[in-house]
Amino acid sequence: MSRKVLEKRVDRLEEALIRLSEEVTRLSVEMREFKEEMREFKEDVEKFKEWSMKNIEELREMSRDFKKRWGELSNKLGTIVEDIVAPALPEVLRKYFSCDLDAMMVRVLKRHQGDPSKIREFDVIILCNGKVVLNETKATPRMEYVERFVEFIGSGEFFEYFPEYSGRELMPIFSSLNLSESVVKYLSRKGVYAMALKGDYMDILNFEDVSKSR
Repeated sequence: MSRKVLEKRVDRLEEALIRLSEEVTRLSVEMREFKEEMREFKEDVEKFKEWSMKNIEELREMSRDFKKRWGELSNKLGTIVEDIVAPALPEVLRKYFSCDLDAMMVRVLKRHQGDPSKIREFDVIILCNGKVVLNETKATPRMEYVERFVEFIGSGEFFEYFPEYSGRELMPIFSSLNLSESVVKYLSRKGVYAMALKGDYMDILNFEDVSKSR
Protein backbone atom coordinates (compact mmCIF):
# COMPACT_ATOMS: atom_id res chain seq x y z
CA MET A 1 0.00 0.00 0.00
CA SER A 2 1.44 3.36 -0.96
CA ARG A 3 2.02 6.14 1.53
CA LYS A 4 -0.44 8.38 -0.30
CA VAL A 5 -3.25 5.83 -0.08
CA LEU A 6 -2.52 5.23 3.58
CA GLU A 7 -2.65 8.95 4.34
CA LYS A 8 -6.05 9.24 2.60
CA ARG A 9 -7.43 6.41 4.70
CA VAL A 10 -6.08 8.00 7.86
CA ASP A 11 -7.72 11.30 6.87
CA ARG A 12 -11.08 9.58 6.27
CA LEU A 13 -10.79 7.79 9.62
CA GLU A 14 -10.07 11.07 11.39
CA GLU A 15 -13.09 12.67 9.71
CA ALA A 16 -15.26 9.73 10.76
CA LEU A 17 -13.98 10.02 14.33
CA ILE A 18 -14.72 13.74 14.34
CA ARG A 19 -18.30 13.11 13.09
CA LEU A 20 -18.73 10.36 15.70
CA SER A 21 -17.49 12.69 18.43
CA GLU A 22 -19.90 15.41 17.29
CA GLU A 23 -22.79 12.91 17.24
CA VAL A 24 -21.90 11.65 20.73
CA THR A 25 -21.79 15.25 21.94
CA ARG A 26 -25.19 16.02 20.36
CA LEU A 27 -26.74 12.90 21.89
CA SER A 28 -25.25 13.79 25.23
CA VAL A 29 -26.83 17.25 25.08
CA GLU A 30 -30.19 15.79 24.07
CA MET A 31 -30.02 13.27 26.91
CA ARG A 32 -29.34 16.06 29.40
CA GLU A 33 -32.25 18.07 28.01
CA PHE A 34 -34.51 15.01 28.11
CA LYS A 35 -33.51 14.27 31.71
CA GLU A 36 -34.23 17.90 32.62
CA GLU A 37 -37.65 17.75 30.95
CA MET A 38 -38.43 14.49 32.76
CA ARG A 39 -37.36 16.04 36.06
CA GLU A 40 -39.61 19.03 35.47
CA PHE A 41 -42.46 16.74 34.40
CA LYS A 42 -42.11 14.66 37.58
CA GLU A 43 -42.09 17.85 39.63
CA ASP A 44 -45.29 19.00 37.89
CA VAL A 45 -46.92 15.61 38.52
CA GLU A 46 -45.97 15.75 42.19
CA LYS A 47 -47.28 19.31 42.47
CA PHE A 48 -50.55 18.25 40.83
CA LYS A 49 -50.87 15.29 43.19
CA GLU A 50 -50.23 17.56 46.15
CA TRP A 51 -52.75 20.11 44.86
CA SER A 52 -55.32 17.37 44.17
CA MET A 53 -54.99 15.97 47.68
CA LYS A 54 -55.46 19.42 49.18
CA ASN A 55 -58.35 20.32 46.89
CA ILE A 56 -60.04 16.94 46.44
CA GLU A 57 -63.18 18.10 48.20
CA GLU A 58 -63.31 21.17 45.96
CA LEU A 59 -62.96 18.94 42.90
CA ARG A 60 -65.76 16.71 44.15
CA GLU A 61 -67.96 19.74 44.70
CA MET A 62 -67.16 20.98 41.18
CA SER A 63 -68.09 17.56 39.80
CA ARG A 64 -71.37 17.51 41.72
CA ASP A 65 -72.17 21.04 40.53
CA PHE A 66 -71.39 20.11 36.92
CA LYS A 67 -73.64 17.03 37.08
CA LYS A 68 -76.42 19.12 38.60
CA ARG A 69 -76.15 21.81 35.92
CA TRP A 70 -75.99 19.18 33.18
CA GLY A 71 -79.13 17.56 34.57
CA GLU A 72 -80.93 20.90 34.66
CA LEU A 73 -79.89 21.64 31.07
CA SER A 74 -81.03 18.18 29.92
CA ASN A 75 -84.39 18.67 31.61
CA LYS A 76 -84.74 22.10 30.02
CA LEU A 77 -83.96 20.76 26.55
CA GLY A 78 -86.50 18.03 27.18
CA THR A 79 -89.24 20.66 27.52
CA ILE A 80 -88.23 22.72 24.50
CA VAL A 81 -91.54 21.83 22.80
CA GLU A 82 -93.70 23.07 25.66
CA ASP A 83 -91.53 26.05 26.65
CA ILE A 84 -90.41 27.48 23.32
CA VAL A 85 -91.80 25.88 20.16
CA ALA A 86 -95.50 25.38 20.97
CA PRO A 87 -96.01 28.94 22.31
CA ALA A 88 -94.33 30.38 19.21
CA LEU A 89 -96.26 28.39 16.60
CA PRO A 90 -99.62 30.24 16.70
CA GLU A 91 -97.96 33.60 15.96
CA VAL A 92 -95.73 32.07 13.26
CA LEU A 93 -98.76 30.52 11.57
CA ARG A 94 -100.68 33.78 11.67
CA LYS A 95 -97.68 35.65 10.26
CA TYR A 96 -97.03 33.38 7.30
CA PHE A 97 -100.36 31.65 6.60
CA SER A 98 -102.99 33.98 8.11
CA CYS A 99 -103.92 30.87 10.04
CA ASP A 100 -106.39 31.13 12.95
CA LEU A 101 -106.18 28.18 15.33
CA ASP A 102 -109.08 25.77 15.63
CA ALA A 103 -107.15 23.42 17.94
CA MET A 104 -103.62 22.77 19.18
CA MET A 105 -102.35 19.54 20.73
CA VAL A 106 -98.92 19.11 22.36
CA ARG A 107 -97.18 15.77 23.00
CA VAL A 108 -99.91 13.66 21.42
CA LEU A 109 -99.68 9.89 21.77
CA LYS A 110 -101.69 8.18 19.03
CA ARG A 111 -102.19 4.56 18.05
CA HIS A 112 -101.92 3.56 14.38
CA GLN A 113 -105.43 2.85 13.11
CA GLY A 114 -104.35 -0.05 10.91
CA ASP A 115 -101.79 -1.55 13.29
CA PRO A 116 -102.72 -1.20 16.98
CA SER A 117 -99.24 -2.37 18.02
CA LYS A 118 -97.76 0.90 16.72
CA ILE A 119 -97.96 3.98 18.94
CA ARG A 120 -96.27 7.25 18.01
CA GLU A 121 -95.76 10.55 19.80
CA PHE A 122 -96.37 13.76 17.87
CA ASP A 123 -94.80 16.93 19.27
CA VAL A 124 -97.35 19.52 18.14
CA ILE A 125 -100.45 19.22 15.95
CA ILE A 126 -102.42 22.32 15.00
CA LEU A 127 -105.67 22.56 13.07
CA CYS A 128 -106.33 25.83 11.26
CA ASN A 129 -108.13 27.01 8.14
CA GLY A 130 -108.70 23.48 6.86
CA LYS A 131 -105.02 22.59 7.28
CA VAL A 132 -103.25 20.30 9.73
CA VAL A 133 -99.84 21.46 10.90
CA LEU A 134 -97.44 18.80 12.11
CA ASN A 135 -94.43 19.98 14.08
CA GLU A 136 -91.43 17.81 14.92
CA THR A 137 -88.92 19.32 17.38
CA LYS A 138 -85.43 18.10 18.21
CA ALA A 139 -83.04 19.68 20.71
CA THR A 140 -80.18 18.20 18.68
CA PRO A 141 -81.24 18.27 15.01
CA ARG A 142 -79.12 15.41 13.64
CA MET A 143 -79.55 14.77 9.93
CA GLU A 144 -80.85 11.26 10.63
CA TYR A 145 -83.76 12.78 12.62
CA VAL A 146 -84.48 15.21 9.80
CA GLU A 147 -84.42 12.46 7.19
CA ARG A 148 -86.69 10.27 9.31
CA PHE A 149 -89.25 13.06 9.61
CA VAL A 150 -89.12 13.80 5.88
CA GLU A 151 -89.58 10.10 5.14
CA PHE A 152 -92.57 9.94 7.49
CA ILE A 153 -94.20 12.92 5.79
CA GLY A 154 -93.60 11.45 2.32
CA SER A 155 -95.07 8.08 3.29
CA GLY A 156 -98.51 9.56 4.00
CA GLU A 157 -98.54 7.53 7.22
CA PHE A 158 -99.63 10.53 9.26
CA PHE A 159 -103.21 10.10 8.06
CA GLU A 160 -103.10 6.43 9.09
CA TYR A 161 -102.77 7.71 12.65
CA PHE A 162 -105.26 10.51 12.11
CA PRO A 163 -107.78 9.39 9.48
CA GLU A 164 -110.14 12.03 10.85
CA TYR A 165 -107.91 14.67 9.24
CA SER A 166 -107.91 13.10 5.78
CA GLY A 167 -108.60 15.68 3.10
CA ARG A 168 -106.79 18.43 4.96
CA GLU A 169 -103.52 19.85 3.64
CA LEU A 170 -100.61 18.62 5.75
CA MET A 171 -98.07 21.34 6.59
CA PRO A 172 -94.90 19.84 8.11
CA ILE A 173 -92.54 21.97 10.23
CA PHE A 174 -89.23 20.76 11.63
CA SER A 175 -87.99 22.83 14.57
CA SER A 176 -84.96 23.28 16.77
CA LEU A 177 -83.26 26.14 18.56
CA ASN A 178 -80.66 26.20 15.81
CA LEU A 179 -80.59 24.64 12.33
CA SER A 180 -77.53 24.45 10.11
CA GLU A 181 -77.66 25.84 6.59
CA SER A 182 -77.34 22.33 5.14
CA VAL A 183 -80.35 21.11 7.14
CA VAL A 184 -82.45 24.12 6.07
CA LYS A 185 -81.54 23.55 2.41
CA TYR A 186 -82.40 19.85 2.68
CA LEU A 187 -85.77 20.61 4.27
CA SER A 188 -86.47 23.20 1.57
CA ARG A 189 -85.84 20.64 -1.18
CA LYS A 190 -88.21 18.25 0.55
CA GLY A 191 -90.97 20.82 1.00
CA VAL A 192 -90.71 20.95 4.79
CA TYR A 193 -90.67 24.23 6.70
CA ALA A 194 -87.67 24.83 8.97
CA MET A 195 -88.22 26.79 12.18
CA ALA A 196 -85.49 27.96 14.57
CA LEU A 197 -84.42 30.92 16.65
CA LYS A 198 -83.92 34.07 14.61
CA GLY A 199 -82.48 36.59 17.00
CA ASP A 200 -84.57 36.16 20.12
CA TYR A 201 -87.72 34.67 18.58
CA MET A 202 -88.71 31.53 16.66
CA ASP A 203 -89.25 31.99 12.94
CA ILE A 204 -89.54 30.01 9.71
CA LEU A 205 -86.22 30.16 7.89
CA ASN A 206 -87.22 28.85 4.46
CA PHE A 207 -90.76 30.11 3.90
CA GLU A 208 -90.22 31.44 0.37
CA ASP A 209 -88.25 28.39 -0.83
CA VAL A 210 -90.85 25.92 0.43
CA SER A 211 -93.83 28.00 -0.70
CA LYS A 212 -92.48 27.97 -4.26
CA SER A 213 -92.27 24.18 -4.27
CA ARG A 214 -95.72 23.51 -2.76
